[in-house]
Amino acid sequence: MALAVVVPSARNAVLNRGPHGLTEITYCFTSAVANNGSAFAGLAANSGFYNITTGLAMLIGRYVIFIPMIAVACSLAEKRTVPPSEGTFRTDTGLFAGLLVGVVVIVSALTFFPVLALGPIAEQLGHFF
Repeated sequence: MALAVVVPSARNAVLNRGPHGLTEITYCFTSAVANNGSAFAGLAANSGFYNITTGLAMLIGRYVIFIPMIAVACSLAEKRTVPPSEGTFRTDTGLFAGLLVGVVVIVSALTFFPVLALGPIAEQLGHFF
């Protein structure tokens, strides 16, 4: 959003100001990285600024992320196996699956909740005050 203030074409592409505009911009970039690059109707994403920045976001989100993933895989492949002992946390139990799912849900919530709080929740609260 900070770049949108500096670049007039990006600022003018946002039809709705305030929390809804933030949600439109966030959805535009999230969609560009995750799937087909769609945007809300209130954002004129076919401008030079959004074409370039969503293209870069798509490139980074889809391809550059493979480099650290391959580095982690190589690091794990080089590790030697250690025989299980009393302190070993087994990965074939329901406890491990539950903890893994719980951590993924908590990290995902902490990643997206700030934007949700600034966007739709703030917009709804704005109707009351």
